Amino acid sequence: MTTVAKNYDVAIIGAGTAGLAALHEVRKRTDNFVIINAGPYGTTCARVGCMPSKALIEAANAFERRKVLDAFGVRGAASLSVDTTAVMRRVRELRDYFVRELRATTDKLGERSVAGTARFVEPDVLAVNGALCRARTIVIATGSKPVLPPEWAALPDRILTSDTLFDLESLPARIAVIGMGVVGAEIAQALARLGVHVTGYSAGQRVAGLADPVVNEQAAKLLAAEFDLVTCERAQLHSEGSGVRVTAGDKSMVVDKVLAALGRRPNLDGLGLEHIGVTLDAHGLPPFARNTMQIADLPIYIAGDVSEGLPVLHEASDEGYIAGQNAVRPAPICFSRRVPLAIVFTDPNVASVGARFDSLDAAKIHIGMVDFSRQGRARMAQENRGVLRVYAARETGRLLGAEMCAPRAENIAHLLALAIQQELTVQELLRLPFYHPVFEEGLRTALRDVVRQLGPLATRQPGDLANCDPVQKPTS
Repeated sequence: MTTVAKNYDVAIIGAGTAGLAALHEVRKRTDNFVIINAGPYGTTCARVGCMPSKALIEAANAFERRKVLDAFGVRGAASLSVDTTAVMRRVRELRDYFVRELRATTDKLGERSVAGTARFVEPDVLAVNGALCRARTIVIATGSKPVLPPEWAALPDRILTSDTLFDLESLPARIAVIGMGVVGAEIAQALARLGVHVTGYSAGQRVAGLADPVVNEQAAKLLAAEFDLVTCERAQLHSEGSGVRVTAGDKSMVVDKVLAALGRRPNLDGLGLEHIGVTLDAHGLPPFARNTMQIADLPIYIAGDVSEGLPVLHEASDEGYIAGQNAVRPAPICFSRRVPLAIVFTDPNVASVGARFDSLDAAKIHIGMVDFSRQGRARMAQENRGVLRVYAARETGRLLGAEMCAPRAENIAHLLALAIQQELTVQELLRLPFYHPVFEEGLRTALRDVVRQLGPLATRQPGDLANCDPVQKPTS
């Protein structure tokens, strides 16, 4: 007996950030859609990513603040203690609240929301829970999952990932964090501040996703002041008693748990992409255009972590928007993408904006720098640590990018992202208001450092204030 496929205008696979963004656009133009989701609802960000991790970080930073209170004349901080069980309970309560808010979107859809695994049978046909559905266009937004080396499967009860960490009712006494990228750096510092003995491991020299060697050196130094940091060594794991022995180079220690922070890989297994008629790359990804999110010339779009783009929420949301818009159009249209912006919520923050240091030709740029150790507002707040470096084109002075490990970098990075997207020069940004005393004055110091290097170009342009027309004298 032949199974008759149910017909839709659009089928969306995945109800994460990208899938929900696509759904928001699709619903504006058609009610004949279906969204199919395998696994938990509530988005990676809300369940296991940016939201619970920031709740943990806020608690850790609040407790860490006790160490500087004496400098402000506030006494008695040494008697403060942290209840990590209460910390983790609050993290879960906040997480569950955010998840409930997001689940409400799909819960209201009735039969247009299907819990199940989708698999391509043909480029326009999906098999879902033993039934078939045919769609004029399909959006793939299946998200990603943590990378785990196969050999670590022998230690399932001792290996944590960001998908399982926040379910802990209490924290272990000793933990190894393998991988010092964005997630590893954030969580390692937070756990150390909450009293866990942390050892972080990085196979290379870079930490927190940084490319600029000067900024990276500063970030690694500041992190190493808070927990043991082993770089340029690959960690090997072996079961030992109720714990795990971690060996890296000539260093070896036993910990209670290991947090694997080795990145995430797209959820493509079992999706049946081999049936859509395109050649997949070494990672199992089909070819797609970043400005349309279209796969080859097919009526199929891909969005979010599954596309292996920058794994941040606003990028996933943008990709879902593009995919959702194009899924209901007769033909896809191109969309401009935002200036790259990434923020790591360590303390000080780490951030990169625009062009990264390793993508630029050193002979064609000027680099401006500020050291926050002497910056006025940072000293007042006892946050005077870190550096910021901005990159500008030698020929024009146009801002190209920046990397920083600096206090309040989450705010400074947004200001720079706006300036870079507007294609401002260093001097055009200097003409905008900088209040006193604020952390952003550190950015002004770095910009002025660039101006000093511009030479003849700087003399052909006005300084911090633009010139106006000559003042006309009143006539009698």
